[in-house]
Amino acid sequence: MTSALGQNAGKKDVPTPKRLGCIAFTENGLTLARRIADELSLTDMGFPEWVCDVAQGFGPWRMMLAPWAAEHFAGDDALIVVGSCGIAVRAIAPHVTSKTSDPAVIVVDEGGHWCIPLLSGHIGGANRLARRVSQMIGAQCVLTTATDSRGMWSVDTWACDHGLLIDDASAVRLVSGKMLAGRTVRLYSDVPLADEPPEGLELTDDVASADVVLSPWRLRAASPDALWLIPRCLSVGLGCRRGKGEGAIQTAWKKTCASLSRTGRGVDERAVATVRSIDLKANELGLLAFCRNHGWELETFSTQELAQVEGCVSEPSELVERVTGVDNVCERAALLGGGTVVWPKHAYDGVTVSVVVRAEPISFKTEQQ
Repeated sequence: MTSALGQNAGKKDVPTPKRLGCIAFTENGLTLARRIADELSLTDMGFPEWVCDVAQGFGPWRMMLAPWAAEHFAGDDALIVVGSCGIAVRAIAPHVTSKTSDPAVIVVDEGGHWCIPLLSGHIGGANRLARRVSQMIGAQCVLTTATDSRGMWSVDTWACDHGLLIDDASAVRLVSGKMLAGRTVRLYSDVPLADEPPEGLELTDDVASADVVLSPWRLRAASPDALWLIPRCLSVGLGCRRGKGEGAIQTAWKKTCASLSRTGRGVDERAVATVRSIDLKANELGLLAFCRNHGWELETFSTQELAQVEGCVSEPSELVERVTGVDNVCERAALLGGGTVVWPKHAYDGVTVSVVVRAEPISFKTEQQ
């Protein structure tokens, strides 16, 4: 298997390191900051999880706080201020925008006694990172978010830990408020769940009554007030004649989405995890442009890999088999590695499309548990 850039399949599984900016204002604080950065940079997997930059906010060569905060707030995944909460608040205040986009901000006192997530506790991962840093340095982690301080399940932490996209972050508050008030939160899911729901959460088959909807589909029966969580679980298989332009492929995709919508499964494009095809199409310009404009990765597979797909493949083609070595490209590509076909092979003016759901069971556990 290769990606659209021709990279090795193994390399695509290497995660991009997250970026951390850390600043300290005393010698003791600087020593602590460097210790945190060194330990966060170490992993057992052969590649760094965090790339850390440590700045000195004191002395003749000090980094001025305002430009440091502006640079790292805009470009990093997390900031750690080894100093007072007041310093951190004043530094980040001009840059705070949204809980869905702001980086995690953590304050550690220079003695290493307290570790306080200050901003983006759930979605930004500040609570999770603060717990980890606290364990490293033997500090007390101070959590002020209501669900965490009461040891309750948090829907946005759960979503982030399992790679679920949050459609509207403002709806998180309604769900968390209902749970904190001791009322039952109802969850509807179109993907498998691995274990029993936590206290205060109840599964339902009635999407109209659900407070939380976990689905790759836009379900018209759902309440407009529901919190929508989107799993990236759709695999789109594509085949096309040589030289097919982006426009023709986009038209075929739109027709597929329209047909699925009429079955009650309106596609949420954010649920698409990958577009797949045969390696003969790895450099097909129209296909590459289609994927690039949607922000999707193109994975391609050899004839031998596609031929391994077991079971009945719809609409086999003798012509396609003569050209490619397999009787059906799009469906075999989408199905490779498992899944359930929700849209078998359909042809649209030289472009074939298939859609498969590939969803592993999701546990209700989070990293903090």
